[in-house]
Amino acid sequence: MAQHKDQLKQFGALTGVPLSQLEWLEQHSKVFNYFDGDFITVEGTDIDGPHFIVEGHVILFMKQGNENREIVTLGEGEIFGYLPYSRSTHASYFVQAIGPVRIVSFNTKEIRIMIRDHFELSQALVHMMNNRVRDFTALQQQNDKMAALGKLAAGLAHELNNPAAALVSDALSLRLHLDFETKALKELTALGMEPSQARDVNKELLRIMASKYNAGLSLKERSRKEEEVAGWLDKHEVTNSEDLSEIFVDFNISPENLQLLERFIPEQIRSSVFDWMHHIFITEKMIRDIQVSSSRISELIKSVKIYTHMDRGAEKSASDIHSGISNTLSILGHKLRAGNIELDEIYDRVLPPVMAYTGELNQVWTNLIDNALDSMQVNKKGKLTISTQKDREFVKIMITDNGPGIPETIRSNIFDPFFTTKDVGKGTGMGLETVQRIVLKHKGTVKVQSLPGETTFTVCLPVDYSAANKK
Repeated sequence: MAQHKDQLKQFGALTGVPLSQLEWLEQHSKVFNYFDGDFITVEGTDIDGPHFIVEGHVILFMKQGNENREIVTLGEGEIFGYLPYSRSTHASYFVQAIGPVRIVSFNTKEIRIMIRDHFELSQALVHMMNNRVRDFTALQQQNDKMAALGKLAAGLAHELNNPAAALVSDALSLRLHLDFETKALKELTALGMEPSQARDVNKELLRIMASKYNAGLSLKERSRKEEEVAGWLDKHEVTNSEDLSEIFVDFNISPENLQLLERFIPEQIRSSVFDWMHHIFITEKMIRDIQVSSSRISELIKSVKIYTHMDRGAEKSASDIHSGISNTLSILGHKLRAGNIELDEIYDRVLPPVMAYTGELNQVWTNLIDNALDSMQVNKKGKLTISTQKDREFVKIMITDNGPGIPETIRSNIFDPFFTTKDVGKGTGMGLETVQRIVLKHKGTVKVQSLPGETTFTVCLPVDYSAANKK
């Protein structure tokens, strides 16, 4: 399978994974060949893998009644199947070969060993899992109908809640493991380190790990710091200085810190102690990465659940406009970042509540904000301004973008069903029709003003004074 090992090296998701770990991956995998139309995964069967596509293409789809709903088509260099920390046991989709396909399939029973012994490989696959969640969510967010978003929320809550809880649990377990690692330093005393020196080193390590993590350094600043640390290590004849300098800089360790540590470490075991520290910091880095990933997943689940009002009935309730807009922005956050959009929020924080179907109002914010972001794509950047204020008996919400504007010749048609200016496949023409229908249902109004370089949609909703008086 040597040729497949070389192919695995070219997988974008595996960039940065050491060759030794790819060799291990290859040793614990098998090669399978499929013909056009063959099913690789069937809904309801055990999830296995991960599977690495080295030749050909596959399609992932779900059954909806008598129809197949395509999820995604994957090709050479892409990965599907079971991923580390996933708690899903049965497939909720089908995977079918498109033409001849060759796949390197990992033995799922070895996943625990992968997580335990092959950090970079595990981290790469966990990162891919998070990207997969993000991309799937982004795709679903383009659907104008609340039913689709409701299904997305239910699916995310079901599929991601367990992995998120598992990630948190594993992070805590790793932290406990890290606490036990400090005991291993006692073994170094047999090589010449006094117990008092071990205590001093351990105390300094705990102080360093509690300090700020250098995750946001520029490439130039990181290179400078790594050179300084590597220079100190080379000067003091510490082996493996290049690898050590990378992780030391991550934890904001400077030559001054190393100078302080040196006082407690006998010269003859200096390299051994620094290697042990390297292991400690790698473990701590893994903990922090897992915690960040799990927190992001949990926040996404929370935002989507609030957005779709999953935990409430279908009755009207006193709604906080700002909460709905905030969760909508959270869900569309990827699109703001991708579009290089500056966000300006000007809110009247003492607005009275409105009596509304909260989930439906969130559709209004999604359609208006999503359209604004789409309109600014031609500039490759933009500014989105969202403001709220009280206007007599109404709450007024204004969403403004600095895109090219809506031509006057079509402005009167934009709320018509099936009218769209987007390319085929990118718009249904139902977004603004949905906005108007929902706003009218709430006895409100929606208007648009547009000039080249500035378009504002203004939504007015009646104030619910009965709910305000209950506060």
